[in-house]
Amino acid sequence: MMRALLYKELLLTSLPPMFIFMFFGAMLMIPGYPYYVPFFFGCLGLFFTFQNGRENKDTFYTAALPISKGDVVRARCLLVVLVELGEVLISVPFAVLRAYVLPPNPVGIEPNPAFYGFVLIMFTIFNVIFLTQFYKTAYNVGKAFIIAQIPLWLYIIVMEALVHFPASGTYLDTTNPSMMLRQLPVLAAGIVIYILGMFVACRVSIRRFEKVDL
Repeated sequence: MMRALLYKELLLTSLPPMFIFMFFGAMLMIPGYPYYVPFFFGCLGLFFTFQNGRENKDTFYTAALPISKGDVVRARCLLVVLVELGEVLISVPFAVLRAYVLPPNPVGIEPNPAFYGFVLIMFTIFNVIFLTQFYKTAYNVGKAFIIAQIPLWLYIIVMEALVHFPASGTYLDTTNPSMMLRQLPVLAAGIVIYILGMFVACRVSIRRFEKVDL
């Protein structure tokens, strides 16, 4: 059942920009660029898809199927995970290539294991706020997106500033293999936070959506 619902989300609800933005990880090859921005576009693509679902009454249609309201939310959460992790995986070859062919990034953090841990935390902030706000009504997608953007961009600003402090930047803002052991715990923490965050976002969204009168 969940496979069929995810298939429906991919083919009927999702907009082309969402899939296009998944390939914005290639922007890691841009010299002197804030590398959190390409992953923000992944969030933006999800917003467009949620908006498209709202305009086409997709939530009402899906809830009218012989499934629970919880399954409606779970399918959409699976779509979110697929898009975000897909963008991360697509970007990895470009991050590796960048380390060999481009000079250090003067603007912000280098794309390294710690960076990907921070990106997963960034996604977690967006998911927890956006999904739980949206499923309060299953309609106000614009309001949910705006509310999610405030802490999201504050987080990006703080993370970009963090690498300019010698105490943290020495091992965070580098692709030197000798520093990888200090970066891997950040990646591991990001993975754990992302998993826990998606679990919380999904559970809270289900509880809120079950109270919505469609």
